[in-house]
Amino acid sequence: MAELLILVGLVVAVFVGYNIGGSSTGVAFGPAVGSRAVRKVTAGALFTVFAFLGAWTIGRKVITTMSTEIIDAAAFTPAASVGVLFFTGLALLISNLYGVPASTSMTAVAAIVGLGLATGTLNTSLMFTILSAWIVAPLVAVFTGAFIGRYLYPHLDAKLEFGRLRNPLIAIDTEGRLPRLSVNDTVSSRDLAGSALVVAIACYMGFSAGASNAANAVAPLVGNGSLDPSPAIFLAIGAISVGGFTIARRTLATVGNDITEMPILAALIVSTVGATIITVLSWLGIPASLAVSTTSCIIGLGWGRASRARTLAEIVTQSPADESAPKFTTGALKLPPVEDDRGVAASPTVGELAEGETPHQDRQHESGDSVSSIGEKDPEELSAEGLFHHAAAARVVTLWVITPIMSLVGAYALFSFLG
Repeated sequence: MAELLILVGLVVAVFVGYNIGGSSTGVAFGPAVGSRAVRKVTAGALFTVFAFLGAWTIGRKVITTMSTEIIDAAAFTPAASVGVLFFTGLALLISNLYGVPASTSMTAVAAIVGLGLATGTLNTSLMFTILSAWIVAPLVAVFTGAFIGRYLYPHLDAKLEFGRLRNPLIAIDTEGRLPRLSVNDTVSSRDLAGSALVVAIACYMGFSAGASNAANAVAPLVGNGSLDPSPAIFLAIGAISVGGFTIARRTLATVGNDITEMPILAALIVSTVGATIITVLSWLGIPASLAVSTTSCIIGLGWGRASRARTLAEIVTQSPADESAPKFTTGALKLPPVEDDRGVAASPTVGELAEGETPHQDRQHESGDSVSSIGEKDPEELSAEGLFHHAAAARVVTLWVITPIMSLVGAYALFSFLG
């Protein structure tokens, strides 16, 4: 019976890893695929490599935390491991049905906490540390995004430009006996630098995702001794890789609903900030949500961009009912479109790149003098429609809270009954 439960646990772990790969690959490489820096197959391959590096290095600390430190490892019996993975997957499925990318890490930890509460083995001091990190990390992301949006983003947008390559910067050549990487050497130095930056940050996101998420699929199996950490990492990354090459293709094709209207510069800033926060927490052995950190940064970045129309004194003294007050919106990230002599808009969004819109390749960058000063009114920027409407934001945040609670309550009820 124990062998059968272990086998079921392996199957459920693969399913969890498969779904992680499907969602994380699209999040990490959406901008790179949309701008044609890489193809979908190349994105899947690069994500697999860097997710493995993240899981094999600092990801081990997260596996240790979730398998032996949050609760006593002895509580991870084969049946308990299957139960934890089941409620993790079930809660994520419910969230996905509502179209909200829930936190895999939060949901997995919540299921483990449910087991710990039912068995009396929960490490409350460690959970206090983890919960504190879950509160601090989004706040750091919001304030970092707000600072960049208010003080740095306009200058970066005036200096940098991202276009859509006619041919991929990096591709996998499958014409020979063995697949090999091929590099497009016909692109201009400006496009080369921009595309290389897009790919580099996508790989960094893959590293961060592997470091944080591998444990979510295999920690219970490591805790009960069914797998050692190294084979567990191979299992998790193998399942994540399959998801990255299959169901992630749809995510990469649409580039995600939350990012299609976002300028690619903003997407890169958000990716970098979110991945850095999660990498630091993973290095500390704390499981945390990449989705929550990146979305918090998006909100902060949009608010910071819109808030440039007011000085800090005006923001502090403004009335809450003031209609001109800066909103938590990513629409403010989009500057009024600049058109060249052919009528082609510059500064494309990720969605426009994915749909085939190509900005004028010879457009000159705007000078820093064209950036409006802080406190200078710009009605076009303030009235831009944003992605994070209040109702949508409320739905996302609500499900971020509800999904881990469902996982925790389900696991606690089951293991209390079995106990």
